[in-house]
Amino acid sequence: MSMSSVLVVALSVLTSVSILVMVSLGLALIFGLMKVVNMAHGEFMMIGAFTAVTLVRYAGIPLFVAIAASPLLSAAVGVVVEVVLIRPLYKKRLVDTLLVTFGLSLILFQLAVDIFGTTSAGISTPLGALKIGTYSVSVYSSFVLPAAAFASVFGLYLVFTRTRYGLLARATAQNAEMASALGVFAPRINLITFAIGCGMAGLAGGLIAPVIAVSPGLGQTYVAQAFMTVVTGGPAFVFGTVMSSALLGSVANLVSQWLTTLWGVSALLVTAMVLVRVLPQGISASWRRKF
Repeated sequence: MSMSSVLVVALSVLTSVSILVMVSLGLALIFGLMKVVNMAHGEFMMIGAFTAVTLVRYAGIPLFVAIAASPLLSAAVGVVVEVVLIRPLYKKRLVDTLLVTFGLSLILFQLAVDIFGTTSAGISTPLGALKIGTYSVSVYSSFVLPAAAFASVFGLYLVFTRTRYGLLARATAQNAEMASALGVFAPRINLITFAIGCGMAGLAGGLIAPVIAVSPGLGQTYVAQAFMTVVTGGPAFVFGTVMSSALLGSVANLVSQWLTTLWGVSALLVTAMVLVRVLPQGISASWRRKF
C-alpha cells in the first residue's frame, strides 16, 4: 500500500471518529451529568441540520454562519423540553425519561415530515478537494470536521473544569440536595446543562449537513451509534466519549472500507457489545477524575 493511500485511509478514519465524537458529546453530557436518557437526541441533530440547510438554501446565509445558528435553535427547543417534560421527572425512574423522550422523538420526526416532507435535502460541501497522490479528499470532511470535533471537546472540557457553572453542574450532578442546601439553584443548572447538550446535538447536525442527505430520519441514522459510544465511554463523559469514539469509529470506518457501510455499522455495534461485556462500567470506569 502506497503512502498516499495510507494517508487517505487515515484521513477517512479521522473523519469518522470526528463525526462520532460530535454526535455523541451532547448525549454523553445529558446522560453523564443529568442521568436523563434522551431518546430524542437524534431529532435535536435533525433540527440543527435542517436549520443549516434552510438558512443556506432559502435565506442565502453563508454556510458557516448557518452552522453557527444550528445549535442556537436546538438549544432553544431543549429549554422548552426541559421545562415542560424533563423537569418533572428528575426524581422519577430512569426509564421514565426514556419513555418521554422517545415519545418526543416521534413527535419531532412527524413535525419534520409535515414541514419538510420525506425528500432528502442537502447543501454542497464547501472548500473543494485536496489531491493526495492519485486520490482526492474533501477538505471540509478531512480537516474542518476534525478541527470542529477537537474544538468541541476542548471547549466542553474548559467549561466544566474552568468555569463557575461547570463546578456547580458537577456538584449538582453528584448531590443535588447538598448543592441546593449550599445555595445552588439546581433547576437553573439542569436547564443550562440540558440546553448545552441539545445545542451540541444541533451543532453536530449543522456540521454534518454538507456531507450527508438531510431528512427527517437523519437522527435515527446516528442515535444507536451515539448511545453505544456513550455507554462504552463510561463515567468520564468528555474524554471517555472521545476514547470510545476513537475505537468504535475506527473499527466502523475500516470495516466499511473493506466490506460495506452496513458491515461497518454492524462491526461498531459488535465491538461495543464486547466492550460492555469486558468493561461493564465503561472504558473510563477506573479513571480518578470523571469529566
